[in-house]
Amino acid sequence: MSERVEFEMSEDQHRRLLAACAPVPYMVFGGVEPRTPQQNANDAWRALGRELGFDWESVEPVPGKDSRHFTALELPEWMKPTPAAKTIAAAIEGEGK
Repeated sequence: MSERVEFEMSEDQHRRLLAACAPVPYMVFGGVEPRTPQQNANDAWRALGRELGFDWESVEPVPGKDSRHFTALELPEWMKPTPAAKTIAAAIEGEGK
């Protein structure tokens, strides 16, 4: 089992996470509802976990520190993204903007 490790997300990562959690006003057309803020937040935590190398479902706040600091279970080495994978993911994300 992995150990719980303290992580600190960058200002940009924190901004993206908060933006994902924001409610979005909508009107339902054709019976299809948009994704909920909770679903968007889960996706943002999942992406941050891949980026920083932690299990996104194990995140807990650090008492006495701001919301950029948290603890989580560290991913095993074989599950962590390589530098090449991070570069490719960043390039793909940049194409979507």
